[in-house]
Amino acid sequence: MKKSILDWIALILVIIGGLNWGLVAINPSYDVVAMIGGGMTGMIARIIYALVGLAALYAIYYLFKE
Repeated sequence: MKKSILDWIALILVIIGGLNWGLVAINPSYDVVAMIGGGMTGMIARIIYALVGLAALYAIYYLFKE
């Protein structure tokens, strides 16, 4: 099955989110998304977190897509 652009974007965002959580597990003060987005409460960080969450939901859909 050929992957669409949306499939690739979702996959990349899920990978970024997974790597970020891995870094947080190693060192809780090293949250790359929060550093880029101006802290946990920064608007940019919240948007990135929301996009990663939506990508994860899409990945669940993609898992069951034929």
